[in-house]
Amino acid sequence: MPEIYAEFALILIIAAIAGALGLKLKQPLIITYIVVGILVGPAAFGFVSAHSQIELLAQIGITVLLFLVGLKLDLKQVRQLGPVALATGLGQLTFTIIIGFALILLLGKPAVEALYVAVALTFSSTIIIIKLLSDKRELDSLHGRIAVGFLIVQDLAVVIAMMVMSALGMEHNTTSDAMLVGLLMLKILTAAVCMYALIKWVLPQVIGAMARSQELLLVFAMALGTGLAAVGEWAGFSKEAGAFLAGFALASSGYRDAINARLSGIKDFLLLFFFIHLGSQLDFTILGDELFSSAILSAFVLIGNPLIVLAIMGYMGYRKRTGFMAGLTVAQISEFSIIFIAMGISMGHVSQSALGLTTLVGLITIALSTYMILYSQKLYSVLSPLLSPFERHNPYRELAVEQDSGNEIRPDVIVFGLGRYGTRLAHGLKHAGLKVVGVDFDPQTAQANRRHGIPVHYGDGADEEFIETLPLHPETWVISTLPDLEANMNLLRILRKHYPQEQVAIVARDEHYRHLLEQLGATKVFFPINDAVDYTIESMTQLIHAKACAPQTQ
Repeated sequence: MPEIYAEFALILIIAAIAGALGLKLKQPLIITYIVVGILVGPAAFGFVSAHSQIELLAQIGITVLLFLVGLKLDLKQVRQLGPVALATGLGQLTFTIIIGFALILLLGKPAVEALYVAVALTFSSTIIIIKLLSDKRELDSLHGRIAVGFLIVQDLAVVIAMMVMSALGMEHNTTSDAMLVGLLMLKILTAAVCMYALIKWVLPQVIGAMARSQELLLVFAMALGTGLAAVGEWAGFSKEAGAFLAGFALASSGYRDAINARLSGIKDFLLLFFFIHLGSQLDFTILGDELFSSAILSAFVLIGNPLIVLAIMGYMGYRKRTGFMAGLTVAQISEFSIIFIAMGISMGHVSQSALGLTTLVGLITIALSTYMILYSQKLYSVLSPLLSPFERHNPYRELAVEQDSGNEIRPDVIVFGLGRYGTRLAHGLKHAGLKVVGVDFDPQTAQANRRHGIPVHYGDGADEEFIETLPLHPETWVISTLPDLEANMNLLRILRKHYPQEQVAIVARDEHYRHLLEQLGATKVFFPINDAVDYTIESMTQLIHAKACAPQTQ
């Protein structure tokens, strides 16, 4: 046991150092972690012996990842994906599968392996894309919103593919094709009924009680994710499918942003072990045989996927720039691609060479597409003349979106902390005609204010990832009524880091803290106690003077 502990400590130290170097080179940590896995695996130094422990952490990491993917799929959001997200997502999937399948067959791969790899090439990394767009402040742009839409379509496709492949793998050897289809449909129908009951009647009763403590809410989310993952595997689907459905079950709740923020760090930590495990299992003799094939398929993904998105969006009435920027987000394959191929290997459908090929394509496309997205504007300036065939003379859909966005409702004020003072403040500002949004981590307070017409986000004001989910705009005022000085200081640091133009007012309990808060960037500091005392003094003085000046009656 001490040796395993020391081994884990060494792996984490190497991962931290390699990660710092990767960030300096503006590379996603996924690549860095796979390289770390190669270094600690038999291909290099070979000092990893705790394979079972690392694999367990890797499986939990995948479970959390799929849980968070499901958590993003709010039913309202799914209904509002719009024609462009659906058409672009399905169009890109169809194009990549058909052309990719033919291309892989020409490279001499068996038909089943070609199908698996072609499907794997369709999945883009939602995690990487959202992180890059968020860092560039383009997540709320038109191309950013469209990209997130068809990335969600892709995520749905990969989960369905995993469920189907898992079901086929579990039943194929013992069941006829007709029975197989029937069993699969029965399983899907049963799962749908159970999920409806869970979402409709069970979770609303349970999650409110769990949300009274953010720590308990985190434990509950992990328990639900891993529990349904285990049930999914037992039912003949997969852990991944069960975890996805667990996240989906909570997606429509008012607590999803808080859960997502809390789990994101855990997910990143656990996925480290997945990619290290992956890197440590790579056979370089196989990888060497796939260099030519991986180069061809990488070029196909880097060029073909963006072009098909550009063509579809141009046809649907968007400018070539919007189509180009959105298209760049699918110029890579994702961690799901590798997970999907790994599932195929475990079921005996494909060989290790498919994993080596997919991993190489992943390393190449993720690395190059990162630079393509980071320098998208410069790349567009260079390639713009060549993209003229994709330009619409009348980009009617984009013009309509621009018109609608001009009417988009944005909050004038976001109030952090809905205690007695914060609640009265929020309702007073609303009655004054301002658009107000509240933030609080007390579920009962959040529900009470929602019933009275104040939209409330459940979450922690000191959580950086949660704050990034809020509808913050340069013209929005942030008012904090949080009683704790440290909480206000953390909130200010986060806002000044990510939203330097934001106007921030703090309600302080002591004038002693004014200088400190203003140094951190507070636009205005209020003192309600002092204001109340001053008002009382003024009112009492007026009353006393009025009585003194009043004529005396006999």
